[in-house]
Amino acid sequence: MSDVYIMGVDMIKFGRFPEKTVPQLGAEAALMALDDAGLTIQDMQAMYCGNLGQASSMVGQRVLQQIGQTGIGVVNCANACATGATAFREAWMSIKAGVNDVVLAVGVEQMGKGLLGGGGGGTGIPKEGLLGSGTMPSVFAEAGMEHARNHGTTFEQFAKVSVKNHHHSTLNPKAMYQIETPLETVMNAEMISYPNTKLMCSVNVDGAAAAVLVSEKKAKELGMARAVKVRASILTSDPYSDRDLVMPDVNAVTRIAAKQAYDMAGVGPEDINLVELHDCFATAEILHYENLGLCADGEAGRMIDEGEVALGGRVPVNVSGGLLSKGHPLGATGIANIYEVSTHLRGEADKRQVTDARIGMTHVIGLGSACAIHILEKVA
Repeated sequence: MSDVYIMGVDMIKFGRFPEKTVPQLGAEAALMALDDAGLTIQDMQAMYCGNLGQASSMVGQRVLQQIGQTGIGVVNCANACATGATAFREAWMSIKAGVNDVVLAVGVEQMGKGLLGGGGGGTGIPKEGLLGSGTMPSVFAEAGMEHARNHGTTFEQFAKVSVKNHHHSTLNPKAMYQIETPLETVMNAEMISYPNTKLMCSVNVDGAAAAVLVSEKKAKELGMARAVKVRASILTSDPYSDRDLVMPDVNAVTRIAAKQAYDMAGVGPEDINLVELHDCFATAEILHYENLGLCADGEAGRMIDEGEVALGGRVPVNVSGGLLSKGHPLGATGIANIYEVSTHLRGEADKRQVTDARIGMTHVIGLGSACAIHILEKVA
């Protein structure tokens, strides 16, 4: 089986674009990634498109209407917050299987404002409002409080995640927000669901990102100078447990994926130079330090206190600004994370560059459940 390489990857600046359609946003990112690879849509043998909000409307084909309908096969993916990463993985698999040599993966989303989750149908006694809340802020607030109960994690430590990621965003011109948020400002912001204040919640934005993946043979033809090798691509779902689903287990799916990813890549957590992980809420980032094996259980609070996960630290996390500041357009996030890590591995991240970055990890989780992890490696 061929190794798979990223030859082109890019993303639009995240923001709100009510004047544009979803296909237009996806097409913009696709053309940017094609230009980055030095290729055109005529060179692509297949396309995988991730979008959640318009999952039934064949977004991938509508993107091709913007950039060139060449007759290639198109697969549309919807997998909660792991949607974009799933599209990327499907593209990777088609090359790994020897079916294709050059494939385009696109993730795109146009989002409204407000809370995600909650409500829903079903039968029997509704849990919403009676036994807890199904909105995402509350789900991850509960998970954070469980971590606090088990390990003594403090409100201030959770808030420091937001301070760090907002600082990182000031170095990223493609982030939605590029502002400093001092600790006191974060802690005194409007409380959404304790311990997550408004500045500790991810930003609903519009966005798109895309990547061109190629086989090793094609990579050598095109030149390896800026190629990024995909060392591991993993997708998991929750194992069965008899846990009370009023408070979902947001950890197991990531722990399973992380172990498989390290095994596939032949590396360990100690080899990772930077991580873009799913900080949908500040509490979530703390949990995922441990879920990804970046530290032992109970050590996440210490990591944020000691600056190990900040730019310049032992293993910088979310140098892009993360979902908290860069933004979280559901279908695009997975590929946007891959863009960020690839940019560092290429040495092209400018003011936020992680020094001597050779191996990076991306992580996304969608409750429901899906977790996608990719481990990427610098080639040249």
